[in-house]
Amino acid sequence: MELPTPADLRQRRTDLGLTQSELAETADVSQPLIARIEGGDVDPRLSTLRRIVNALEKAESDVVRAEDLMNEAVVNVTPDDPVKEAARKMEEEAYSQLAVIQDGIPVGSISQSDLVHLDSAARDEPIADHMSESFPTVSKDATLDEISNLLEHYKAVMITEAGETVGIITEADVASRFS
Repeated sequence: MELPTPADLRQRRTDLGLTQSELAETADVSQPLIARIEGGDVDPRLSTLRRIVNALEKAESDVVRAEDLMNEAVVNVTPDDPVKEAARKMEEEAYSQLAVIQDGIPVGSISQSDLVHLDSAARDEPIADHMSESFPTVSKDATLDEISNLLEHYKAVMITEAGETVGIITEADVASRFS
């Protein structure tokens, strides 16, 4: 068994957004002891270290991550598809926007508001001529807080793994998780 270093413990705690006091309370130890352990001033007993690690693991399991919220089936279009294909898919799926993906990589987005101002001649033009910027991308382990912050500014968040699109999250996905 590899024991975590003081820096490992501090990093895990801060990644989880926990204060030393919150971790101490959960682990049933004192906050000054957490501070001394993280500072490398004291080597805790194995039983104390186990309580701290267990408290961190419990906190990690309580964190909602992108992979818990994402839809793996990403309805999308390609930049070369005609605009009418985007309109058809939006109507068929009852979506107000779609990701534009090329070879698994998000390259843009297109929404109903992008289409409203187009004349009928534009229906056969490629989506690339009318698309907006891509939705932001995060990894599967992005937290709900990170995703919520992005959704304040964008209509969706793309989930990627090794550059490839593996899912999408919208405000509706977050809302349905907590309703």
